[in-house]
Amino acid sequence: MEGRRSVKITISLPEDVLEWANSVAREQGSNRSAVIAKLLKKDEEERTRELMAEGYEAMGEENLRDAEESLGLTSEVMLQDG
Repeated sequence: MEGRRSVKITISLPEDVLEWANSVAREQGSNRSAVIAKLLKKDEEERTRELMAEGYEAMGEENLRDAEESLGLTSEVMLQDG
């Protein structure tokens, strides 16, 4: 995320979440903004992977239907020619 322009915003967090963010920031030698940005980026990447997996699964099902249809047509032609 370095080199990207940051925009300052104000958010409200429950106290326990804020304490946790502060703790993580201290552990990482970072700050709350970086911790929150990193978590949001991680969530974005996870959602993208999930969508890609769904897309690949749908494509796989479609390819299987196409292959089964092609196999059936090929079988018919072979039986007629045989």
